[in-house]
Amino acid sequence: MSKGFRQSQSTLHTWSGLLLGWLLFAIFVAGTSAYWREAINRWARPELAPVASREHVVEGAVAFLNRRAPDAQSWFITVPGAESAGGDVFWVPQAKPGEERRRGHRDTRAFIGSDGQEGTARDTRGGDFFYRFHFDLHYMPVFWARWLVSIAAMFMLVAIFTGIVTHKKIFRDFFTLRRGKGQRSWLDGHNATAVLALPFHLMITYTGLVTLIAMLMPWAIVANYEDPAKLYAAVFPEAPAVERTERPAPLTPLGPVLRDAERRLGGAVGYITVFNPGDAAARITLTQSGTSMLSARAPALAYDGVTGRLVWRAPPPGGAVETQGVMVGLHAGRFGDYPMRWLYFLCGIAGSLMVASGLVLWTVKRRERLPDPARPHFGFRVVERLNVGFIAGFPIAMTLYLWANRLLPLDMAARADGEINAMFAGWGVLFLYALLRGPARAWVELLALQAVLLIALPIYNLIALPTGLATTIARGDWVLAGADLTFLALGTGFGFAAWRVHRFRPKARRRTARAASAVDTANWAPAE
Repeated sequence: MSKGFRQSQSTLHTWSGLLLGWLLFAIFVAGTSAYWREAINRWARPELAPVASREHVVEGAVAFLNRRAPDAQSWFITVPGAESAGGDVFWVPQAKPGEERRRGHRDTRAFIGSDGQEGTARDTRGGDFFYRFHFDLHYMPVFWARWLVSIAAMFMLVAIFTGIVTHKKIFRDFFTLRRGKGQRSWLDGHNATAVLALPFHLMITYTGLVTLIAMLMPWAIVANYEDPAKLYAAVFPEAPAVERTERPAPLTPLGPVLRDAERRLGGAVGYITVFNPGDAAARITLTQSGTSMLSARAPALAYDGVTGRLVWRAPPPGGAVETQGVMVGLHAGRFGDYPMRWLYFLCGIAGSLMVASGLVLWTVKRRERLPDPARPHFGFRVVERLNVGFIAGFPIAMTLYLWANRLLPLDMAARADGEINAMFAGWGVLFLYALLRGPARAWVELLALQAVLLIALPIYNLIALPTGLATTIARGDWVLAGADLTFLALGTGFGFAAWRVHRFRPKARRRTARAASAVDTANWAPAE
């Protein structure tokens, strides 16, 4: 603080942004892609046709479950949305004698295509993997991963607030973008991407912490709820449980129930749960889709599974639950239509560029202060190569994941895990390359590689698959066409970045009078 408040905030801004900046960049990029999670899921299964009738998929799911698990404890059916190629189904077998009911345990699963039959598409996690990675990471326990991501988000929040304090002319600087000015240009770019989507950056970081608030700050729960099950019941209310009667009874058709529930809820249904299927005590619970409302705490209705009569409606949420649900909904962004999701996506790209430019700015700013920029110290070289490995390497690794989806054998065992392993193996090779190659060349070569890989994806689809860009545009399938067009646009952007970095020539550093005097004195000093 001896250097003044703003200077101390500048130091805090620098180090809070640097220490976990590389992890924040990966979180931002993966989270940004997750706004098109369902579209990537559909793109990753090109064999499947788009859904024409949601009810047809639901009826097909019921027929499948009646054949596969007629005496299950419960069924769970996801109702497909506009971008889906079908719906997932899960079922929980009846508990064995002496075994307690396992809440939320998914023993078995299947996928029902748009034709109402069990899907035979390639095994993949599609966009769901990027969504989970941005808060669960991979290859490590989920608990520790979420704590690490939460700490990174706290650092991000500190960096945002200290950045606002440090750059007192930040809004004026937003309209100033000086090109070819070295450090000044990087700072202008950093300011522009930060101010352009500043409300989004604040919102997405804070609400990201709110999604994990029960893990980060459990004291209120401990102080107010002796039994955690009571908290769960308050946040996620369920219809009263009904014991199985062991009297067989056919399940009422779900089509009319689905239509009635959507009329009562005022929005699309996202999930259907059937308890005690095939029994006289069957219950059907329908939960509103998060795509039709802002709050992530969606209301639910329960119907008698035999008569189709409404028997229960979820109570209105309290103020705290509604507030938390809205914050989670704001973070996920599922409530918006295409314009809103594009806005989220572009703001996410701005956030990724903000983090990336801040990391690069750290090296650009300090290189000018080095005694010999051609031979920097070890710590500087580490940061420089980490920048290349994360900022250029991680987007390539994500693209390799998409290429693995296309190139791995369709009948490969554990194929979904193979796609993920290919992504991280490729990222490891890229990191090794960044360590061994000079940063100036590595930046150009990796950015160019990313451009080639992205642009080649739609070309491969056009040649090797019946869902090429020309076909999807002709039939108006804008989910697949939009994915390919986005890859082309991103590839063009990476190509332009590679070209600009290749053309850049740093200006010779001008010596200050003090530095020149010191050098001249050293040159005239007598030899020992």
